Amino acid sequence: MTARAEPHVPVLLDEVLAALTPRRGETVVDATFGAGGYTRALLATGARVFAFDRDPDAIERGRALEASEAGLILVPAEFSALAGELQARDVPPVDGVVMDIGVSSMQLDQPERGFSFQGDGPLDMRMSQSGPSAADFLNTADEAAIADVLWRYGEEPRSRRVAKAIVAARPLATTGELAQVVRRALGHRPHDKKDPATRAFQAIRIHVNRELEELARGLAAAERVLAPGGRLAVVTFHSLEDRLVKRFLRERSGAMPAGSRHRPEARDARAPSFEPAAKAVRPTAAEVARNPRARSATLRMARRTAAAPWDGVGFVEA
Repeated sequence: MTARAEPHVPVLLDEVLAALTPRRGETVVDATFGAGGYTRALLATGARVFAFDRDPDAIERGRALEASEAGLILVPAEFSALAGELQARDVPPVDGVVMDIGVSSMQLDQPERGFSFQGDGPLDMRMSQSGPSAADFLNTADEAAIADVLWRYGEEPRSRRVAKAIVAARPLATTGELAQVVRRALGHRPHDKKDPATRAFQAIRIHVNRELEELARGLAAAERVLAPGGRLAVVTFHSLEDRLVKRFLRERSGAMPAGSRHRPEARDARAPSFEPAAKAVRPTAAEVARNPRARSATLRMARRTAAAPWDGVGFVEA
């Protein structure tokens, strides 16, 4: 099946299943249900699945699957809330957690959701379809705040120039308007390999949805709900996410650098709550050919120890 025929092709599916090793009767959390690709594969092994998604559209699309699968429980919530949601349902510690971070293909492919400049739509970008939209932020924030978001979450080297252009063009209402403002500010030639608006759209989306904070809290929540020996698998799609996951696992496994004689850093005395299962995994050329969305994916895996969970959420800043 091609990526065109399936709205969301699960990335690194075989590798995720190998990392989780789900077995009949085990309980696994799919923290990012989306179109249900990982969930379907987990259910096929006989595992019970609690599938989370903050997007009401994803939950609604999944109701038919939930009705047909006794082992599936859909949870309409952010994955940062998974510890509380599972506790409220009296779910004991689970055997696995998988996270597929970032915007889904379905969200990108719907112009009315406002995630992409490939089709003109309202300047929205809200995964949960609630709270302030991208338009609310861009039309009310001051120039310095916009520049900071573009620099921090989009790694845009000319963030001040773009922010100044955005403020001058306000009010902005559509993705097409924003894309044109960014292109004019940065210069855009039709044959350029990468559209200069890409970094700005990524940055604004991450800010609107609090994605890095959500990821940090989600990792800490996974630490709390995993049973000793439980497996964690996290798929990320850009460097900010991957660095955050990498640092979280290095911290929780006791592998953070010890510093130097010039900048000594005391090692944490808490017992490691995770042990890394393997090196990071990237997609093969064959998978990228089948599913171009996999091109930038990175899978990191770890196994829960019997140590108590650490306090706090770890590194929010990547």
